[in-house]
Amino acid sequence: MGNKNDGKVLAQNKKASHDYFIEDTYEAGMVLTGTEIKSLRMGRANISDAFATIRNGEIFIHNMHISPFEQGNRFNPSDPTRARKLLLHKEQIHKLLGLTKQEGYTIVPLKVYVRNGYAKLLLGLGKGKKQYDKRDTAAKKDAQRDIQRALKERQKIAR
Repeated sequence: MGNKNDGKVLAQNKKASHDYFIEDTYEAGMVLTGTEIKSLRMGRANISDAFATIRNGEIFIHNMHISPFEQGNRFNPSDPTRARKLLLHKEQIHKLLGLTKQEGYTIVPLKVYVRNGYAKLLLGLGKGKKQYDKRDTAAKKDAQRDIQRALKERQKIAR
């Protein structure tokens, strides 16, 4: 039986698509304590400042803030931004390691969600945008919004 939170996005990094060109995504499991998963299910997480690193063939996420669980006990972790281990296949980790050695690539956390009762983190392989790229993206988004608005007005008139 599925949990009611299955597939629900618990935290999202909205600035990632603004700051990076996301070229590939990977779904990773997370190693959490019992009280961390309870707090995460309540939506008490923030990944806007988070980043991932690879050390000794393992991948870790840093600066991911999970607030302490209020009804927790002595098993609450003392540091809400501690480094947490991520679970990926060895081949995926080696591929990410090789790609991040290239200039400009980084591993960016995109969103946290629960699937089949397990907390998952969607990682993106991103290449940093320059300032002019950000302006270009914003201009395209504005143009698309204007087109949609004009089409909506046209449909109202046609009725």
